[in-house]
Amino acid sequence: MNAIIKFAYKLSLILILLFSIHIGVLKLTSHAVFENYIIESYLIQLLLTFFIYTMIYIRRIPQHDILGFLFIAGSMLKFAVFFVVFNPWFKQDGDINKLEFASFFIPYTACLIYESIAVSKLLNSK
Repeated sequence: MNAIIKFAYKLSLILILLFSIHIGVLKLTSHAVFENYIIESYLIQLLLTFFIYTMIYIRRIPQHDILGFLFIAGSMLKFAVFFVVFNPWFKQDGDINKLEFASFFIPYTACLIYESIAVSKLLNSK
């Protein structure tokens, strides 16, 4: 299986599982399930992480020297999306509560961990 497709498949499975757990915890604690832009957050993290990994994978051989910069730039892109897209939504009521923060930070962290592991394996496979 192509490495990019395999990455996307595993990332999707991880996020689906995590999303299910996240929704389950919200239900168990009697919180609104689909508020705080939770769906958008998981989808945007999935797409950005897939895009970043794809760029790193494509450039792994011809431009091996810049891969670390691409990884860091990708992380910066994810935070820029948070500040441009999510932060204004979350601050509409004046502050960012724990549930709003979790709806961004949980998928962000999961994607960062999986992406770091996958990129590390990719770079060490030479």
